[in-house]
Amino acid sequence: MKRSETQASQAPTEHRVRVNGVELAFFEWRPDLRGRDAPILFTHATGFHARVWDQTIRRLGERHVIAVDQRGHGRSEKVPIDHWRVFGEDLAALVCELDLRDLIGVGHSMGGHAMTEAAVACADRFQRLVLVDPVIVSPDTYSDGDWMTALMGDDMHPTFRRKNSFASPDEMFERFSNRPPYSDFDPLALRDYCEHGLLPAEKGDGYVLACQPEFEASVYMTSRTNGAVYDSVRAVEIPVVILRAKSPPPDRDLMDFVSSPTWPGLVHEFKNGREVYLADHTHFLPMEAPELVAGYVLGA
Repeated sequence: MKRSETQASQAPTEHRVRVNGVELAFFEWRPDLRGRDAPILFTHATGFHARVWDQTIRRLGERHVIAVDQRGHGRSEKVPIDHWRVFGEDLAALVCELDLRDLIGVGHSMGGHAMTEAAVACADRFQRLVLVDPVIVSPDTYSDGDWMTALMGDDMHPTFRRKNSFASPDEMFERFSNRPPYSDFDPLALRDYCEHGLLPAEKGDGYVLACQPEFEASVYMTSRTNGAVYDSVRAVEIPVVILRAKSPPPDRDLMDFVSSPTWPGLVHEFKNGREVYLADHTHFLPMEAPELVAGYVLGA
């Protein structure tokens, strides 16, 4: 499926900024509208990138929008992590550096975790949050140690073995289009994921993943390090909507990425929280149903 001329005309401007010791790439739509309505800031899930939001952004009308490649992802600098707090610190530093105000913050999965932290660090700069199946798990499952290493021993997370060589974005699209969970994506969202999720290989021909498998694995391996996120959750004063995907089975497998990681009790920890339970959708909600997500972003 090829991109239409209309979609191409909506392409954002790519920028780079150095904050919190890392160079982040971000993409901006309609900067000429800055100040007219509340700007909207998007953050993505582990292993993805800013441009997976394109199909949601297309449905927002005329708005000033920014979507960020988090460290190690997309076009941002490949700096390793050992603790999830850095994602929120990066995002808060970017919000201040760009002097963004009156924000609607939208975060998916790990991006929802980071957005929650940023909304407290920059409390005077946000008006409300939309957290799409955020990775904020039960408080009693966080650990200062390496939770995944304790679970798996010396083995790396299975994403470490992800295929990392493609002849072209078209090859990646064809490979994924018939494979769950990607087969449930909106076709244009899958195209966005493939086109913007690859970088030219430094050696030889072809492309490699913009989020390298070893980095993605490290994010999963450290996903229980930031129990302090609940201090931020309880400090958020602004309205928060949580879109929670289908609940996991009792015997959830380590590689079950389609069920929700969000603790069902999370909504009650926010002072002004509301949850929408979407039992017919998977964790990949922004790529499956961009129009639905756009509606909640706009406050519908």
